Amino acid sequence: MPYRVCFVCTGNICRSPMAEAVFRAHVEEAGLDGLVEVGSAGTGGWHEGEPADHRTVAVLTEHGYEQDHVAREFQADWFARLDLVIALDSGHLDELRRLAPTPGDAARIRLLRSFEHPAPDDLEVPDPYYGGREHFLECLEMVEAAMEGLLATVRRALDTDAPAPGAGGTGRSSGEHDGTKEYA
Repeated sequence: MPYRVCFVCTGNICRSPMAEAVFRAHVEEAGLDGLVEVGSAGTGGWHEGEPADHRTVAVLTEHGYEQDHVAREFQADWFARLDLVIALDSGHLDELRRLAPTPGDAARIRLLRSFEHPAPDDLEVPDPYYGGREHFLECLEMVEAAMEGLLATVRRALDTDAPAPGAGGTGRSSGEHDGTKEYA
């Protein structure tokens, strides 16, 4: 089973698709694209079915990141299939914790900027939606700053999930997966 990461913001058109695209590029560059599955969602369904905000797309394209995104709303039953849920601000963190069916599910939720080394005093990634291009660039800088630490965390998890000699699996739930991002 792949290690599954889902980034979550408000409407899934600015911050979380940006984080998804940047992390996916880092995963591919690290040669982990077959082992890590990356998705994103919003805490609400206001933009469900829409592409990423045109300013997010522009900033990502300018910086060499590819994205093909359709917004969707995070669902509580996804926790069962996710290894790490990454909130972009404390409001998302609180909402996700309320949705988490179990304490174990809630324990898999982290703020993105907590992966920065050293972690900044302010762990929020501000919503650029009502700002200009410079706000989207600042958002991208914050997202990029967390990627090295996030990738290291995922690598450690993959190492711990490696089956012991003669063991039958990783300890995560098994089942068929067709490569779609139905969980995130």
